[in-house]
Amino acid sequence: MKEFVISEAKAETAILVGLITQNQDEAKTKEYLDELEFLADTAGAVTVRRFTQKVAGPNQTSYVGKGKLEEIKQYIKNEEENEREVGMVIFDDELSAKQIRNLEKELGVKILDRTSLILDIFAMRAKTANAKTQVELAQYRYMLPRLQRLWTHLERQGGGSGSGGGKGSVGLRGPGETQLEMDRRIILQRMSLLKQRLAEIDKQKATQRKNRGRLIRVALVGYTNVGKSTIMNLLAKSEVFAENKLFATLDTTVRKVVIENLPFLLADTVGFIRKLPTDLVDSFKSTLDEVREADLLVHVVDLSHPDFEEQIQVVNATLKELGCADKPQMMVFNKIDNYHWVDKEPDDLTPQTKENITLDQLKATWMAREGENCIFISAKNHENIDEFKQVLYKRVRELHVQKYPYNDFLYPEIS
Repeated sequence: MKEFVISEAKAETAILVGLITQNQDEAKTKEYLDELEFLADTAGAVTVRRFTQKVAGPNQTSYVGKGKLEEIKQYIKNEEENEREVGMVIFDDELSAKQIRNLEKELGVKILDRTSLILDIFAMRAKTANAKTQVELAQYRYMLPRLQRLWTHLERQGGGSGSGGGKGSVGLRGPGETQLEMDRRIILQRMSLLKQRLAEIDKQKATQRKNRGRLIRVALVGYTNVGKSTIMNLLAKSEVFAENKLFATLDTTVRKVVIENLPFLLADTVGFIRKLPTDLVDSFKSTLDEVREADLLVHVVDLSHPDFEEQIQVVNATLKELGCADKPQMMVFNKIDNYHWVDKEPDDLTPQTKENITLDQLKATWMAREGENCIFISAKNHENIDEFKQVLYKRVRELHVQKYPYNDFLYPEIS
């Protein structure tokens, strides 16, 4: 299997490339490239330059136009002349096999797209057998339609074992195609085996969930790096790995939590992200079973992120894809300690936007209609945690009475 994982021992340098289109303006492209740089940093690469191009859409053969491609090529050449080697070029959208082949040939360096970069990080983060199996399946799914580019060096061998080599000849098929077919068959067999393995793991996990007893299940969901694991550690008094990196949590972690007299199960799940391919979501559906089977979703949002509202939309869209959009939810706006506009004085002359609005003014917007389902906290500084616990206790208590009306004798104070 072809490995894409970036070595953590020596940080490679990377160039980022994005497009400005009718559907994605310059500001949005900058936000996406900021996130792509964070992904590259998480994978162990150092970004040295960004390139953007204003076009109607991606070029079908090289993603960017000829002029921009030549500009990138010249930059790489200049860096090499100054003994500063560029290790890779990372594109902000998923590339086709044809685009990758042409870009590698033209630029002469490693080519990654957003999907392969995310797969790199997933491969680095996977610790359990379940996560490793899911990552491997996702890698094969990504690789399968791109196999042809691995064998372009055999194209020149043309001909075949037949003597004529004319059109329609049996011997026309060359060794490159034979190797391609062989690799495709091996990968499909491996994918089938991985799917069987995941099905067995799913059965084991389903049995484990049945044995958890009559407890309400709560799942922390949200965009990647919003603080779900920190909240998990706070509520469960556990030591789930938390780091200021994307996809710090890949494996679903479940802990028993008790607030006052009420026990329930709390699951910390893998974070979502923009432009996450469907195949990748499919590979991790077994990990997200905790979300599907949860009685309550706690949607954690990084309030300090300038584009937190779009991140909310991304999470909601992914939940809809998983068939979980109608589940009971509460929203927890985390990282209020990083909200940069809290201390600004209101300015009557400047239109109010999320760039200059105070926290109190922000709370009075659409969030006010959510009532108690909207909580503002700082998990890092333990701000408003008691209020959060009280609301969570109330929601879990209500769900418990609804789901287990004859089980109240276990927790007499609930009824």
